[in-house]
Amino acid sequence: MDAFHSPRHIRRLLLPLTAGLCAIALVSGCSDADSNSPETSPTTSAPAAPSAGYLQSEYEAVIKNVLPSVVQIETSNGLGSGVVYDTKGHIVTNAHVVGNDTTFKVTVATGEKVLKASLVAAYPEQDLAVLKLDTAPDGLRPAKFGDSRKVQVGQIVLAMGSPLGLSSSVTQGIVSALGRTVSESRAGGGTGATIANMVQTSAAINPGNSGGALVNLDSEVIGIPTLAAIDPQLGNTAAPGIGFAIPVSMVKTVADQIIKSGKVTNSGRAALNITGRTVVDQNYQPAGVALVSVTKGGAAEKAGLRAGDIITRIGDLPVTTITSLSEALASDKPGQKVTVTYLRNGAEKTAQVTLGEI
Repeated sequence: MDAFHSPRHIRRLLLPLTAGLCAIALVSGCSDADSNSPETSPTTSAPAAPSAGYLQSEYEAVIKNVLPSVVQIETSNGLGSGVVYDTKGHIVTNAHVVGNDTTFKVTVATGEKVLKASLVAAYPEQDLAVLKLDTAPDGLRPAKFGDSRKVQVGQIVLAMGSPLGLSSSVTQGIVSALGRTVSESRAGGGTGATIANMVQTSAAINPGNSGGALVNLDSEVIGIPTLAAIDPQLGNTAAPGIGFAIPVSMVKTVADQIIKSGKVTNSGRAALNITGRTVVDQNYQPAGVALVSVTKGGAAEKAGLRAGDIITRIGDLPVTTITSLSEALASDKPGQKVTVTYLRNGAEKTAQVTLGEI
């Protein structure tokens, strides 16, 4: 398990108060200078690599296309970012950006006019939320959302948002890894969410980037920047080039349900349907999750688990804390069967549990 999955190593990102060159195939014997050369068979060379000017023009086009869809969100606690979701004025952002607020000031990238917005709903379990502008201005431009299945490691990406209060800022990097499971600390207003299938990126992500856009060179949003890794050896400062974004598939799933129903009706997130707490061993080291209560008719109760049992393993994954329990379940689906190893009165037992839903 990566060290960065520990909640003390992850921080939320709410900020407190030239023309391109075409690649062509070259054929010998075509220029005037070669008109007197001996006849030879035509030879096709490899296509020319895109020039720096070509890449620059690609960046400029993406920024022009997407930045008008990225907004700055002002809350009672600070600044964050958001992405325009549709022409009706819905904006998707992180739940930790909105905190406990229900009204917000929103500034779009294309103008200085401050717009008012209200909370539709937040879903802290996935650290996502949807706001709606009280009045959607003419010309409001929704972002184009991509396909998580097409995201590849090594893909060039741009991060857009308001880091350190600098609105309409853009940084660039690549997709460094896929499928990361990351837990967010509750400290400083974090949601404590454990999120699976995160996109790891080297694009610089700083406080204020939360809720903004991670974009590919097709001008598609592929993720919502949410977390940055913290290096404890550097005084808990951000570890350079290690940031995480919620994948666009989950963003669309949650946003669509909130817009339609005012809440998430189908999370797709597996759960044991228990309330638990971390327990420690004789050396005061985390040693498992004690069940404080089990939901009546929930997954754990149906499998015979009861209050007082201590879970130590889910399948082959050790469970020592509440966070590691969440991480062990993060990639599972409701209805899936897992083997739960637990202690009851000091004796080790196992149970086959059909997972429920958060």
